[in-house]
Amino acid sequence: MSVTNSAALFRSIRLSKIRAAMAEHHVEALLLSLGADLPWTIGYEAMPLERLTMLVLPLDDEPTLVIPRLEAPRVNHWPELFALRPWNETDDPLDITAALIGSRTRLAVSDRCWATFLVGLQARLPSAKWQNASTVTAPLRAVKDAAEIEALMVAGAAADRVAAQLHGGEIALVGRTEAQVSADISARLIAEGHDKVNFAIVAAGENAASPHHHAGARVIRADEVVLCDFGGTLNGYCSDITRCVHTGEPTSEFAELYDVLMASQAAGVAAGTVGTPCESVDAASRRVIEDAGMGQYFIHRTGHGIGMEEHEDPYMVSGNRLPLAAGHVYSVEPGIYVAGRWGARLEDIVVATEDGPIALNHADHRLIVVDA
Repeated sequence: MSVTNSAALFRSIRLSKIRAAMAEHHVEALLLSLGADLPWTIGYEAMPLERLTMLVLPLDDEPTLVIPRLEAPRVNHWPELFALRPWNETDDPLDITAALIGSRTRLAVSDRCWATFLVGLQARLPSAKWQNASTVTAPLRAVKDAAEIEALMVAGAAADRVAAQLHGGEIALVGRTEAQVSADISARLIAEGHDKVNFAIVAAGENAASPHHHAGARVIRADEVVLCDFGGTLNGYCSDITRCVHTGEPTSEFAELYDVLMASQAAGVAAGTVGTPCESVDAASRRVIEDAGMGQYFIHRTGHGIGMEEHEDPYMVSGNRLPLAAGHVYSVEPGIYVAGRWGARLEDIVVATEDGPIALNHADHRLIVVDA
């Protein structure tokens, strides 16, 4: 079997799984536009344009990719899997899409489909009943196959190498702005094989108390914490890692805080056994911080799924009773944030397996002191 046929067979299996899930949820047509569902299904990622790209996937007929004609050459087209319907600048792609949907009324549309397209389709299909495509696709995408786990391992290893450079003092900190360090980390992610950088948070001192701080003009000083949370996409799959360093010896108070954080993160990783509810992973990490009297400073969930998107199902958060399954891949990233003073977060990507949780990041978890 040729490589092309092997790839087509792989996509055919995914389409079969999608159709089975559609039947389970009584969805007559699945409409995939922006977001990761489309590339996960047929290998094509829609550009975020004002021009509509939409895969119309009926339960009872062949899929058709409605696409601007100028974008059609970018599609790796397998005619045996889906039809291609390029549209011209003077065509109305919503009319084309509505015609392909036909009399089907139970529809699921991409969670990230732009509102202008959805509103237009609703006007053309007044009898339709709508739901999120993630009802169908999220449980399928959440359980990674061996190839996806390997891709996540490769991306994680590349991020680890940048973290090791941070720990080794190769990334100058003191006297540089957060933005300069963020740009440096971003360039190193690309150098280590990433195709693009998704984020590179650099937060020094009091800014580390803001979990999603935007790196700016603040100059990094000696004797303070520098929180670095960064990740990108490599061969279609994401990395995400957080490590903290200290520019000089930390105070005993901050060192104690970080020891609690390390214990919390280790507890969250260990809790991720197959069959364990996602909320129990969150509880395991949170309990350590609460027992240390710092619970009020842990202000977000413990983790999120990761794959073709930085954040996807499953989420490690109170109230999510979904049992972990082999192939679930997610972050464990507790944080302790004291407003106006400092903050710290420690993050690994973890895969649930029948033999127990396996961390995909191996960079040193300790608070490394750097003289950079």
